[in-house]
Formats: sequence, structure tokens, C-alpha cells
Amino acid sequence: MPIVTPDLCDDYPEVQVVEPGFRNYGGITAFGGEIVTVKCFEDNSVVKKQVGLPGEGRVMVVDGAASKKVALLGDMLAEKAAEKGWAGLIINGCIRDVDIVGTTALGVQALGAHPRKSEKRDLGDLNVPVTFGGVTFYPGHYVYADNNGIVVSEKPLDVTGN
Repeated sequence: MPIVTPDLCDDYPEVQVVEPGFRNYGGITAFGGEIVTVKCFEDNSVVKKQVGLPGEGRVMVVDGAASKKVALLGDMLAEKAAEKGWAGLIINGCIRDVDIVGTTALGVQALGAHPRKSEKRDLGDLNVPVTFGGVTFYPGHYVYADNNGIVVSEKPLDVTGN
């Protein structure tokens, strides 16, 4: 069964819903899993390191402070994330190489697209709470996303509709 966030909101009224503004860019448009967080600003060094590690079906939530000056994910990192088993990435910022990312077996939501790559200064924080879209994302909690929006839960949700 695919993830359908309106159904999750109906079945689990306690979930938090991220404010609208994110768009699907990945080849998988409905995805979810345990949250891993990255906090960075115009530097995707930590994202690059994480996509090289086993994803185990998790979702990387990247708080790029809503910067629209650079991309925090491109085709090569998206392909690496898919190869390593990440379910997806939710980026409070931009991505690039959208045509290729759209064919990658990975869920990707972001605020927009930008052709410029980010800096590589090895700056950023891993697995710290991050807040954007009116929701705080905690490492170890769960996130689910589709074309309707993004919902966050402290516990895993039954997405099979049972």
C-alpha cells in the first residue's frame, strides 16, 4: 500500500503536519521512515557523508535554513542515497539536477531548485532537533511524505490501512 498522508491524518489525529511549500522531486513520490536530521547552511558536507552510509529505509531531514542560494542535493548524491537504501530526503532548501533526481528511486522533497552547488566547508550538525514548517523533527521519530504534504509522528505508523 502506498503512503497517503490524508489517510494518516485521519487515522492518527496526533500527527504533526508540516506547513505547505515543499514539492516532490524524486522518482518515488510517497515515502516515509525513521528520521535522521542534518542542520546546515549552504554547505552539504554532512549530507554528502550521510548518503554514503547505509540508509536502512530512513529519511534524512535536512534543515538548510530555507536558503534558496545553493542546492544541498544533486543527482550524484541522490543516486548514492538510493544505492545505500535511504527512503528519501526532505530538504528545507533547494536541490539541483531535477530531471535526473526525478528518475532516481528515492523520495525527495524540497522548497525549490537552484543550479549552484553548495560550499564544502565541513560545517553542519548531525542528529540534532531541527524546526521548520511549524514542526520540530527529532532524530528517531518518523516522517511520511507524498504529494499532499508531510506528516511527522513520534512512533512508526501503520501505512497499510489496517
